[in-house]
Amino acid sequence: MNLFVEAFAWIFAPAQWTGPYALPKLLGEHLALTAISVLIAAAIAIPIGWLIGHTGRGREVAVAVSGAARAIPSFGLMVLLVLLLGVLRIPEAAIITFVLLAIPSLLAGAYTGLEAIDRRTLDAAKAMGMTGWQVFWKVEVPLGLPLLVGGIRSALLQVIATVTIAAYVNLGGLGWPIIQGIPLRRFDQVLAGAIIVAVLALIVDLLLATAQRAAVPAGLRGGGPRVNDKRSSRTAHAATASASTSEPAAAPA
Repeated sequence: MNLFVEAFAWIFAPAQWTGPYALPKLLGEHLALTAISVLIAAAIAIPIGWLIGHTGRGREVAVAVSGAARAIPSFGLMVLLVLLLGVLRIPEAAIITFVLLAIPSLLAGAYTGLEAIDRRTLDAAKAMGMTGWQVFWKVEVPLGLPLLVGGIRSALLQVIATVTIAAYVNLGGLGWPIIQGIPLRRFDQVLAGAIIVAVLALIVDLLLATAQRAAVPAGLRGGGPRVNDKRSSRTAHAATASASTSEPAAAPA
C-alpha cells in the first residue's frame, strides 16, 4: 500500500510537471506515436479488410497474415529494425513496429464487420435497384461500422500499451519513467509510469466503447434485428483469433 501512495506522490510532485521529461510532454509523445501508427495502419488495413468482406475472397490469407503479425514480438522487431535501418532511423523503425502491431485488429474489424451482415439484407438492397457501390457504402459500411470501431478500439489499446517500449530507443513517451526507474530501483516511479499508462488505456477504452455503441445504426438500436449484437462486444482481436477456426455467424434477420 505504501508503494501505491509513493507512486501517486511521485505523479503529483511538481518536479514531474516541468522540464524535458515532464509528464504532459511524455503524454504528448505517447499519443503522437500512437495516433501516427494507428492512422497508417488504418490506411492499409481497412480498405483491404473491406475488400475481403465485400468480395468474400482472401479471408484465409488475411487470417494467416494477421496471425503471423501477432506472433512477432514487438520489442524484438523494433530492435531488429533499428539494426537494419540504422540509428538515424529509429523513429521510422518504431513506427513500423507499431503499425504492424495495429494492422491485425483493424483488418479483422473491417472484414468481420461486413461478413457479419445477413446476406438477405444485401439481397434486399440489390432488389431495390442499388448498385454494388451503393450497397457497399449505404448498407455494408454502416452495418459493419460497430465491429470496425471495435477493431480500432483493440488496435489503439494494444499500441498504447506497446508504445511504452519506445523509451528504450530514446523516443520518449510514458514508458520513460518505467525504463528510467528500473535500473535506479525507483519502484515508486516504475509503478507511477505503469499507472499512468493504464489510466490512459482505460480512458481511451471508455471513449471507444461509447463510440462503438453510437456506431450502431439508429434503426437497429430498438426492437428490430441487431445485425452486430452477437459480436459487437468483442474486439477485433478476438475476431481474428476465432476466424481461423470457424466461419462467421450470420446475424438474425
